[in-house]
Amino acid sequence: MVKTVDDFVLENLLVTMDEDGITTVTLNRADKRNALNAETIEELIEVFSRLPRMGARAVVLRAEGTHFCAGLDLVEHHQEDRRPEDFMHVCLRWHEAFNKMEYGGVPVIAALKGAVVGGGLELASSAHIRVADQSTYFALPEGQRGLFTGGGATIRVADLVGKARMIDMMLTGRIYAKEEAIQVGLAQYLVEDSEAKAYEIARAAADNPPLSNFAICSAISHMQNMSALDAAYAESVVAGIVNTQPASRGRLEAFANKTAARVKPK
Repeated sequence: MVKTVDDFVLENLLVTMDEDGITTVTLNRADKRNALNAETIEELIEVFSRLPRMGARAVVLRAEGTHFCAGLDLVEHHQEDRRPEDFMHVCLRWHEAFNKMEYGGVPVIAALKGAVVGGGLELASSAHIRVADQSTYFALPEGQRGLFTGGGATIRVADLVGKARMIDMMLTGRIYAKEEAIQVGLAQYLVEDSEAKAYEIARAAADNPPLSNFAICSAISHMQNMSALDAAYAESVVAGIVNTQPASRGRLEAFANKTAARVKPK
């Protein structure tokens, strides 16, 4: 029975959690540029299914080696010689893994470097915040390899950069990096040390009440899938619960007493 992160039995991921609930999930296939094989996807499902119940306050998703993730393990895919229905089920497991990240209610901050390509971009786009370093580059080379995205890029990457840019990336193999990647929305931060910044963000997020983070990191995504009328109703319900939670009372009192930190630029 998995009760703590030390109980996970994993081959392709490393998971640790500190005393503040800051959790590190590491892609650990550096020799394969952290390509995602079927086993890694199953491990992501297990880990992100359980972390919210283990006291995780925020997650930093990082990678061993010089690349974040080169996408689908094409060697495994070629060797398996899958039938169409077999690969459809593989894709559904990818969706399960990435939905656990996006809708799990725990902030996930991706520390990016090197290749964030194909399925690696689908993985990164499932995180709530993406931090790139100077080596990071983004691409969707499926068209050049005779493939099509299967892990949610048509949902999440298109939402980040827009339909036209995503089609361009897939048709031409266009690569985005550095300031241009930030400008089109592939990451929110460009820094020298993406891991240091990711942990800084994780600790800031972990200071929020868990219920507030749960709403931010699940409800917004759900509401984006609704009609405007349904989203307005759902937002009102969530606000009613979150904005009256006991954990907010002391913070509101500090604001009323003018002892709380003010929102202002540094």
